[in-house]
Parts: sequence; C-alpha cells; structure tokens
Amino acid sequence: MLIKDKVALITGGAEGIGRAIALVYGREGAKVVVTDCNDEGGEETVAMINQAGGEAIYLHLNVTSLENHEAVVNAACQKFGRLDIACNNAGISGEFRLTGDHTPETWQQVIDINLTGVFYGVRTQINAMLKTGGGSIVNIASILGQVGLEEITPYVAAKHGVVGMTKNVALEYGTKGIRCNSVGPAFIKTKLVNNLPEEVRNHLSSMHALNRIGDPEEVAELVVWLSSDKASFITGNYYAADGGYLAR
Repeated sequence: MLIKDKVALITGGAEGIGRAIALVYGREGAKVVVTDCNDEGGEETVAMINQAGGEAIYLHLNVTSLENHEAVVNAACQKFGRLDIACNNAGISGEFRLTGDHTPETWQQVIDINLTGVFYGVRTQINAMLKTGGGSIVNIASILGQVGLEEITPYVAAKHGVVGMTKNVALEYGTKGIRCNSVGPAFIKTKLVNNLPEEVRNHLSSMHALNRIGDPEEVAELVVWLSSDKASFITGNYYAADGGYLAR
C-alpha cells in the first residue's frame, strides 16, 4: 500500500476523475476525506471506499469559499489527527464561446472554481500540513495548462494558472516538507467530455497518440504515486496523463 495510514483529502470527489482518485487513495491504504458540492455523489464515493474495506468520510465543500475550505480541513484534522495528502481536483469546463463573446460572468465563474478554488484549497492545506511536518499536494490541471483550445479561454487561463501556482508552492515550501505537483489529463471518459462541441467530440480519439481517450483510473494511478513517498524527490513539476496528446 503506497499511502497506508496517510490522511488524504480530495476535492470534486463525487464522480469522474475525483472519484477514481478517491477510490485509489482508499485502495492504497489512506484514510480518505471526500469533498464535493454534490452530496449524493460524494456519499456514494465514500460508500464505495468503505465497502471495499477502506476508511472514508464525506464533507460538503463549496470550493469558492475560503471559510468552507478551512472548515473542511479542520474537520478532517479533528477526525483523523492530521492532513498528509491533498488533491485539488474540482473544476468545470464552462461555456464554449470565442474570447470576444465570453461575458464577465462566464469568465468569473470558471476562474472562481478552477483557479481561486485551488488557491483557497492549497492555502488551507499548506497551513494544516505545516503543523505535522509536511505533506504532498497534487493539483489537477489539464493538457490545456500547456496549450490552447479554441472557445474555452477562461478554462485555459485557469489551468495555466494552476500550473504556475503549483511551481510557486513547490519553491516556497520545499524546505518545509511540502511537495506540490500538477497533473494534466487529456480528454478523459467523464461528463465533461459531453460538454465539448460535437465537431471536437467526433475527433477526440485521433487527437491522442494512443488513438483513444483516457479512463479516470489512468489519471488516478499517477496522482496517487505523486502523493506517495515513492515520489519523494519530485516537486514543482507538471505531469501529463494525456495518451500522447501533447506529443504533436
């Protein structure tokens, strides 16, 4: 078990990549704190972990609220005594429009959830980890944290920001026992794919060197390895789980 007896928190754990990460955290021995704004899905994830012999709790989290992040981390530490691992996964795709047609509201919604929400999470998780000697933070970015894609400017900007934030956290806290890395999934079999324009969906497989889109579990395996002590000399880096998308 890679992370036996560690305490691991995941945001956006109710479905998709977040659920897959939570399940692998549980499989690898962690006590898992599943958070989301989708209470039903979050509780289902916890039930899946517990039924498989793991240990997990669910806490409601609105990632756009700093106070909510603080309450969740405090509750996790009260329950399990510490926080060793955190994965900031929650995010939305937002609307597809040309940059000149995005409204301030569509921009702000994506930035609030995908970038500011990660900052609030990282800020709170760092302060908890410092109390017990450090930990590992993994931020879920995207292939669009490295390249662009038409009509999704707020998302691309937010994910580039997550990659940059990750590097800074690594630089600032490396000597204090905290590692921070980002993972960039390509197109994965989740509900977010359904939000893509039809012309994009029709060519998804061919965009990847492996000629297929990924499974959530394939992202989760990378995240859990980065969260573990097996990655003890790895920090400040971006890792693509992209089936060769970025190789072009």
